[in-house]
Amino acid sequence: MRHALTAAVLLLLACNPAAAADRPTGEEVLARIDENMYVDHAVTRSTMIVHARSGTRTITSRSWRKGKDNSFVEYLSPARERGKKMLRLGDKLWNYAPEPEDRIIAISGHLLRQSVMGSDLSYEDVTENTELVEKYDAAVVGEEEIEGRACWVVEMTAKVPDVAYHSRKIWVDEERWLALREERFARSGKLLKTTRITEVFRTDGRWYPRRMVFKDALARGDGTEFIIDDIDFETEVPDYLLTKAALRK
Repeated sequence: MRHALTAAVLLLLACNPAAAADRPTGEEVLARIDENMYVDHAVTRSTMIVHARSGTRTITSRSWRKGKDNSFVEYLSPARERGKKMLRLGDKLWNYAPEPEDRIIAISGHLLRQSVMGSDLSYEDVTENTELVEKYDAAVVGEEEIEGRACWVVEMTAKVPDVAYHSRKIWVDEERWLALREERFARSGKLLKTTRITEVFRTDGRWYPRRMVFKDALARGDGTEFIIDDIDFETEVPDYLLTKAALRK
């Protein structure tokens, strides 16, 4: 259905060159999103509110991110989660729990798509810092208004195999270049996850999400809020932190 819609829109633009000329290309839209979202390095303090069937849980953490695939997360609260850590280096990830067994567990492959602490976010969602333009082909298929903001509607299809979502449909703010809404699909076309940006802020010359809502389409519950409490793009991430030895410090 989505492919049929894309073909129809492209045919319409072919018949109306002026309208087509006013639109950015899909690649241009992804490049503008990457200018906002991709970070060389950053230190972030965040809050995750999980609205599960069993109740609501709030988890705070601090994370350090360096380059595309290197990140370190330390959980700060609640007490049962405090001291747990997560390290990602490339396509490998390790979880550390100080109690009860002072244990490090390696996670790789499809397990990276599992839920983090019962939330609607996967390990890949939490640690993702890739440039969309490198991973996806994209086409602008229309315009819609989302919560009073004019948005480009963009369909994305993976052009490399190592991605968590084969295709994505995004609604991109035409002025701020953030994906205010997103639907993420499996190769089969099955909807896997939706995201919404409900609050944004401007920092370091870029627009960035303050508050997002993730919803795993395959799970029950009312979704997970992810809130950026503070982000620092200036502080360098020390190399010693991106090591397995740092998990037990």
